[in-house]
Amino acid sequence: MSDLASETIAPGFSERAFYQSEFRGRTLALAAPRSEDLRHPAVTDALDILEKGGGRVVLVAPDRDALDLHTHGATFPALEDRLEGVLWRQLDKTARVGVHVGADDFAAALRGLAAGLRFFKVVRLDEEGGLETVEEGRHSFVDLEELKGWLAEGGSSLAGADRMALWKEVAALLGAGLPAVNVCTAAGLTEELFTYSGVGTLFTRERYVGVRALTIDDYAAAADLVARGMEEGYLAPRSEAEIDRILVSGFGAFVEDHHLAGMGALLHWDDQGEISALYTLTRFLGEGVGQHLVAHAVERAASLGLRGIFACTTSERVASFFESVIRFPAPREIG
Repeated sequence: MSDLASETIAPGFSERAFYQSEFRGRTLALAAPRSEDLRHPAVTDALDILEKGGGRVVLVAPDRDALDLHTHGATFPALEDRLEGVLWRQLDKTARVGVHVGADDFAAALRGLAAGLRFFKVVRLDEEGGLETVEEGRHSFVDLEELKGWLAEGGSSLAGADRMALWKEVAALLGAGLPAVNVCTAAGLTEELFTYSGVGTLFTRERYVGVRALTIDDYAAAADLVARGMEEGYLAPRSEAEIDRILVSGFGAFVEDHHLAGMGALLHWDDQGEISALYTLTRFLGEGVGQHLVAHAVERAASLGLRGIFACTTSERVASFFESVIRFPAPREIG
């Protein structure tokens, strides 16, 4: 039984630890143009989690006092001589440093920092959270080309015409070479950075979803997805041996090659292949992840010389999904 659903936490796997590993030994920028955002308790919690996990943070804000609270006084003006070197040396001593910028030149100062220090990610706090379109609501993931398309049409598809300046700012950061920008509320910062569900929007310079075979380092997260699916009845019960087989034959849809958005496996006997354990996290529904996974399975089946490919489900909705997306050159069976 296969499906695309779920969000309940299954025991035995720590989402926080999984996402903390992304930040370990890396430096991100947390940008907060509003004082109330930087002073939100969730920001303090997120900074503590990042520090305990080995991450480093450059906080960028016009509120000097709030910066000093978070950095214990390790705050420097944006016009500091040789700012990049100063920040690098300070981060060797402490996990957090602050950069005090003027409110009027906040966006330009942030771009300059990102270009000079080449953060792997900028997290931009905004009171309205992530990007929304008029017809589809919030988008969890947007790549630069998609964002450029919306901006080129004057933002007519976007909800909130008054937010165009922010989206242009995000496009400028990505266009300057920054790999990723998260936009979320201060209250949702911890959930955005350390959970599957997320509450904002992750913008990426490159296409955000890539499908590849699971590696041993992905097994814990993938096994958690299988457990979730089984617990909720979306996936058929599996023994430990069967789960091991799924993992070895499995493939995942990854965002930034790290965030596991969904998974599946191609099991085969003789000349027939079965798409098994197909599962997509709720946050990624509507992002085309299921189609990417099925396309990968079909390509894999063709490379193995299989004559047919099928999937089993008790759901009419899921059966319709498979029938609409499976395109195999040889005869196939869908049950």
